[in-house]
Amino acid sequence: MKPGLILIDIQNDYFAGGNMELFDMERAADNAKKLLASFRNAKLPLFHIQHISTRPGATFFKPDTTGVEINERVLPQSDEIVVKKHFPNSFRETGLLEYLKNSGVETVVICGAMSHMCVDATTRAAFDLGFNCIVIEDACATRDLQHKGEIIEAGKVHGAFMSALSALYARVISADDYILDKGKR
Repeated sequence: MKPGLILIDIQNDYFAGGNMELFDMERAADNAKKLLASFRNAKLPLFHIQHISTRPGATFFKPDTTGVEINERVLPQSDEIVVKKHFPNSFRETGLLEYLKNSGVETVVICGAMSHMCVDATTRAAFDLGFNCIVIEDACATRDLQHKGEIIEAGKVHGAFMSALSALYARVISADDYILDKGKR
């Protein structure tokens, strides 16, 4: 089953000093960088997803800012596809599905941010569209959330979403395990 890598929203606003800093984003991006190198070396399809906010009152990923730019760790090369999106689901009103089909991708390998939002929405959509899904848990990041006055720590948010996705939607593994497993094929 031909894999394709989807790197979701690994953009400057999610890093230290950005407008929506995530917990442990640097580690997640470093693991995404390893995956990216693996896909480039194998000449497998890969797709960078860039969120550009068009929502009134948006505080991050605003057009024409350094925060909206894809982080240097995973910077696209000139021949790589960058899919621009405006919603959490990377398929909504984008050409991602067409790109995947045209590339013969049957398994999507997903990483990026945020675990509880765009990674979750994209994984569920990919599954519903018939793709086999693999989520690289240590190449995803999120942040603390609040519900009914209670702070839910980023690690618990991430764990809950990885657990939910692994129940039906995706195989959830680490970057090293994916690269090691891919090398055995």
